[in-house]
Amino acid sequence: MSANNKTMMKVDGVYIKTPSTFTWSINEVSASSAGRTSDGLMHKERVTRKRKIVLAWNGVSRDEAAEILNAFSPEYFKVTYYDPLAQKNQTRTFYAGDQTAPVKTWTVNNKVYEQISFDIIER
Repeated sequence: MSANNKTMMKVDGVYIKTPSTFTWSINEVSASSAGRTSDGLMHKERVTRKRKIVLAWNGVSRDEAAEILNAFSPEYFKVTYYDPLAQKNQTRTFYAGDQTAPVKTWTVNNKVYEQISFDIIER
């Protein structure tokens, strides 16, 4: 897919179809010793913050599904996207969570997945 298709993200340097859902979040990673003490005070002990992006593509064809799933199939991959916290395009290394692809229509002439969906989590 080329940049002329106005795609919003690249995976390992290759533009992919713009997702129907792109939900950005940041997850706090705390030390294993974090928690509340007996006086009720929270000891967070933040180690780092990592991005998580929930992705979904609605009504994709067989070929589109394969393209999307293959792009995110390596153990780790680099994603370039607009990061709202950094307020600019960034490239970060992610891995994918469990991927789902329920079928919507499967006939001789029409093979469509209802949705391809999964999370990507920063390494």
